[in-house]
Amino acid sequence: MPTVLDGIISGVREDLGRRRAALPVGALESRLSEVAPALDPMPGIRSAEGVAVIAEVKRSSPSKGALADIPEPGLLARSYAAGGASAISVLTEERRFSGSLADLDEVRAAVRTPLLRKDFMVDPYQVTEARVHGADLVLLIVAALDDALLRDLSDQARELGMTTLVEVHDAAELDRALALDPALVGVNARNLKTLEVDPRTVTDLLPRIPDHIVGVAESGVGGPADVARYVRAGAGAVLVGEALVKDGAPETAIRAFIDAASEVRAAARAGAAGE
Repeated sequence: MPTVLDGIISGVREDLGRRRAALPVGALESRLSEVAPALDPMPGIRSAEGVAVIAEVKRSSPSKGALADIPEPGLLARSYAAGGASAISVLTEERRFSGSLADLDEVRAAVRTPLLRKDFMVDPYQVTEARVHGADLVLLIVAALDDALLRDLSDQARELGMTTLVEVHDAAELDRALALDPALVGVNARNLKTLEVDPRTVTDLLPRIPDHIVGVAESGVGGPADVARYVRAGAGAVLVGEALVKDGAPETAIRAFIDAASEVRAAARAGAAGE
């Protein structure tokens, strides 16, 4: 029986086919020379106070439907940057998330913060496309890719100077992700086959990520307490969309997340000093 993820990927492939027909891969690749080099997000993520926040421009989701009217993604991105976001994620999937590459273009023109193209990457064309539109990072979802394609897309991103965020949902997927030696591994609390959210997925898997790789907690963040729980489990970054686009004061919300994480780290240092 087809899962939610299967349905999303089917639509992604159809939309990709239309874009490829309008702009063949050769013509797309010729545009790479016009794009500024990709930004390296890792120094900012690793040095972030408390926790690195990857703030997401997200209009809709398959589980919640419409989340927020975002007429000017660039303005929202500026608010994210002002609040202290270490990176900004831009959803470009059209059918279920109401995103577009135009959103990525607008955000890229508005901020110098590293940008993640958040989409369901299943073809090398999409990775090139991400770089052409100014993305510095791409998401690779292990559940959507076999090992050969996962490796190929990861290698391609690196050749283009990009960073990969490799997303997992269970221990077997984590093992596959770690084989790539990525800089960032995201653990998603949302099951992409059923859309159910279980934060224990994040808190169980984060401690298994080696220290030299930054663990990113995804989904299940409604407020500072959720960020604190993920940081205690080992998150170096959190990816947050819904809670920010619905908040109305994203700068303040991001700062609250960072403050909550900073308190956790301060308590841990104090505990270690007292031992």
